[in-house]
Amino acid sequence: MRCPNNNGSCYNDKDLTLLSEISMRLMQRKNNREELYLVLQHLCESLEGESSFLTIFDKSSNTISIELAYGLNKTQQDRGQYKPGEGIVGRVVEMQRAVVIPKISQTNIFLNKTKSRLVREGKEFSFICVPVLDDGKVAGTLSLTKEYTTDLYLEDHKRLLSIIGSMIVKSLDVSRKQRLELDRLQRENEGLQKRLAGDSKSFNMVGNSGKMQDLYNLIEMVGPTHSTVLIRGESGCGKELVAEAIHAASPVADRPLIKVNCSALPDSLIESELFGHEKGAFTGADSRRKGRFELAKGGTIFLDEIGDLPLTTQVKLLRILQELEFERIGGTETIKADVRIVCATNRNLEQAISEGTFREDFYYRINVFPIFIPSLRERRNDIPLLVDHFISKFNNKNRTRIKRVTTSALDMLMVYRWPGNIRELENVIERACILSSDGVVQSHNLPPTLQTADASNTASKKGLTFYVEKLERQLIREALVASKGNIAKAAKQLDITERMLYSRISKYNFEVWRFKV
Repeated sequence: MRCPNNNGSCYNDKDLTLLSEISMRLMQRKNNREELYLVLQHLCESLEGESSFLTIFDKSSNTISIELAYGLNKTQQDRGQYKPGEGIVGRVVEMQRAVVIPKISQTNIFLNKTKSRLVREGKEFSFICVPVLDDGKVAGTLSLTKEYTTDLYLEDHKRLLSIIGSMIVKSLDVSRKQRLELDRLQRENEGLQKRLAGDSKSFNMVGNSGKMQDLYNLIEMVGPTHSTVLIRGESGCGKELVAEAIHAASPVADRPLIKVNCSALPDSLIESELFGHEKGAFTGADSRRKGRFELAKGGTIFLDEIGDLPLTTQVKLLRILQELEFERIGGTETIKADVRIVCATNRNLEQAISEGTFREDFYYRINVFPIFIPSLRERRNDIPLLVDHFISKFNNKNRTRIKRVTTSALDMLMVYRWPGNIRELENVIERACILSSDGVVQSHNLPPTLQTADASNTASKKGLTFYVEKLERQLIREALVASKGNIAKAAKQLDITERMLYSRISKYNFEVWRFKV
């Protein structure tokens, strides 16, 4: 750079001082955006500029916009939108080459989009714009507007802005990565909160195992649609809860959800319940009655245990699925079935079709979007969560004060096969909460079916000594956990001497250090 001054104040020294100060500011990175603004301010003050702004080139939208500016207000910044090749900023991005305009009044490529740089009071302004490169690719521009005095230093300013631009882009890259990482963490956090909320509130279900996550995803996908859903699973696994979740996730969540247990209605009444009847249609029909389909108008009807429907009723339901209309028993008026149908069954419908007790055409009509609910033995990892949920529920319902479940009791719950699924687990926990006298669910509070080898599928040829030692190991383990590895406290809790406890620790190869916190 030139140093024409003869008074000892070399312009190059000022440049070095400016670069040093800017470098120090960018290295601090306390608040990246605030530091960049101060860099632009310091740049203008040092080079006697009126304004300076930094633009970012967004390749996805092919637009260039002002990211940060000094000397421009918010409205002026918002006006600074360019396309590659448009105006001086656009040309700098397109050509990846700096442009220096000594007098902006003498060029027609200066668009003045921000409405801030005009010739006024006889003053003329210069405009310098340099590309900001990141790994050889243009990331944006850095510009400076200053009052025109001479052409002497404009090229020097251009080179200085190019150096500062290369310094800024590194800071921008760090800021961008930090912002992207923060956005990613925020999305993950929101997703986790949404999932946790969905598990316990929106879906009214408990569980975070892989199979339950898959179930939640299916509910989220089919819920907003109007498709017919067939929920399949063993008795007691929560099919009604899934139906409620599908309705809650649908656009008609504010409309009625009508539930019908098809196996609980006698064959002679089921059609009247579903479709309604006119007065005098049969003996005892003293007045007109609306059926469940009519009551569910605009909402959802849940047909539970649909595998138990008689064949004659299946034919009439098939018409509703095909034509979306029906008539009341004894009536001639055709009623439109504006309703979303969700079905559920624990039966093997494919076997029922082969046996002739279930219509194949009806099966294909309801099997639009099947959802299989895993049994409790397929999602054993959810048992501790379910146990905590039911304990909290029955503490409120029965005014009990259960605080925890012993490890041995939880082990028994984990190995049992649960033929009755979640409904059976709920009943077991309610019984145990009532029987507990010390605020702890013990293994002896559980029903005999969980404590027999045949029922729990844990038959063994081991003798009495094996089970005594197993119980002894469990008691010692619980004492060490409670005392955090303190032998004296554990021995006192077990009501034995420390020497006896050391002997048993050696016998069962306990590593006491693992229990210390």
